[in-house]
Amino acid sequence: MPKPIKAKIKLQIMGGGASPAPPIGPSLAQHGINIQDFCNRFNEATKDKRDQLFPVEITIYEDRSFDFILKTPPTSFLLKKAAGIEKGSSDVLRKKVGKVTESQIEEIAKMKLNDLNTNDLEKAKKIIKGTARSMGIETEG
Repeated sequence: MPKPIKAKIKLQIMGGGASPAPPIGPSLAQHGINIQDFCNRFNEATKDKRDQLFPVEITIYEDRSFDFILKTPPTSFLLKKAAGIEKGSSDVLRKKVGKVTESQIEEIAKMKLNDLNTNDLEKAKKIIKGTARSMGIETEG
C-alpha cells in the first residue's frame, strides 16, 4: 500500500547547490522534513552537474519521509548557456541577443525529449526553436 502523501513541492535548484537557506529551507521546514537530509541527497545526485539548474519535484509523505524527482534543466536555461548569454531579449522582434546552431538545437532537443509532449525529434527541435525565437535567440541553419 502506498504511503499517504502530505504535500508536493516544486523547486528549481542549481546542481550541487542545495542548502538550508531560502527558498529551500522554509518551503521544506513547514512540512517537517529533515532539510539537511534533503540537501545532502540532492547535492549527491547532482554533484557532477554543478553548472545546471534542476527543477525538482519533492513528494512529502505523512510520516515525514520524502522522495524527489530530478527533471531536465529548463529549455530557456539550456538555450542561454548554448548561446553564451545572461538573459533573453527585452524586444524579441528588433533585438536579437544570441545565436545557436542546428546541432546545439538538436542536442537540447535530445536532452529534453522525455519532458516534451512529443516523441519525434524533429517536432522536439521545432519546440526548442520556438522557445529560442521567443527569447530573441537566432538559429543558424
